[in-house]
Amino acid sequence: MRITALAGGVGGARFLRGLLHHARTAPSTEPVELTVIGNTGDDITLFGLRICPDLDTLLYTLGGGIHEGQGWGRADESHHMAQELAALGAEPTWFGLGDKDFATHVFRSQLLGRGMPLSGVVERLSARWGLDEQGVRLLPMTDTPVETHVVVSEDGEQRAIHFQEWWVRHRAELPAERFVVAGLDRATPAPGVLDAIREADVVLLPPSNPVVSIGIILGVPGVRDALRGSRAPVVGVSPLVGGRPVRGHADVCLRTIGVDETSEAVAGLYADFLDGWLVDEDDPMTSRRGLEVVHRPLLMSSTDAAAAMAGAALDLGLRLRPGSGRA
Repeated sequence: MRITALAGGVGGARFLRGLLHHARTAPSTEPVELTVIGNTGDDITLFGLRICPDLDTLLYTLGGGIHEGQGWGRADESHHMAQELAALGAEPTWFGLGDKDFATHVFRSQLLGRGMPLSGVVERLSARWGLDEQGVRLLPMTDTPVETHVVVSEDGEQRAIHFQEWWVRHRAELPAERFVVAGLDRATPAPGVLDAIREADVVLLPPSNPVVSIGIILGVPGVRDALRGSRAPVVGVSPLVGGRPVRGHADVCLRTIGVDETSEAVAGLYADFLDGWLVDEDDPMTSRRGLEVVHRPLLMSSTDAAAAMAGAALDLGLRLRPGSGRA
């Protein structure tokens, strides 16, 4: 069974780890080939190194090396390099990078500097983390450098800052006027991205940020059209429980683009291709023509809980597979 998923960082990575656990332990599940299309819209260059936070979180989580408490970065990490950079007065100091994490960025930047496309670099990193041994193929959404910036209001003036500065340094507390994704208009899907959507048996949207993760992937020219034309049912998982994200600042992002902080409003962002939608067990949203809504617990408190949630999404996709009814 070929599954394609569009994913951001922590939430998407934990969901997909749960999906793989479900595939290994559910007796009735066909062997799974999983292709993950990862968001690169929050990539940033720091200290002369290219950093891909969402791709790295996917690599570390699916490869068994993630810092579980944080949900990002490496387990058993040291920070000697960051401490020395701070002692030297190097900026910025607000973006946490461990020593083993630095090695990933050095390696990536070396290969990019030699002309290797990001998709080739991700393939090399995926091999280091054993993703292919699990039947997982990780693809960046595009090889084109893309960066998300946030126009913020501060002291009565507007200015643009990198998304990571707004998200990490300011914890999304600076009032945001809008998001600007530099490079997205000239981006093209990375090799294999459109084929993975077209050839999938089920397409899944994990509970990633609908604005700055899934939304950015959908903004790559050709991706949304491929989903509209896909023969596979598309099933998403709401990132909201009780109108709030379990982690992160998805609610702030939704308010910034003028979308209500409800599962129903988020589903509306995908309305032109969405067939199934998992919402929390207490969510008031109900099914309607063209969209089947299923209620399940959406807290990924453990790998087993994530597996149950991912299994419910997959089961819904398989149930919709004979004929999605998409116009």
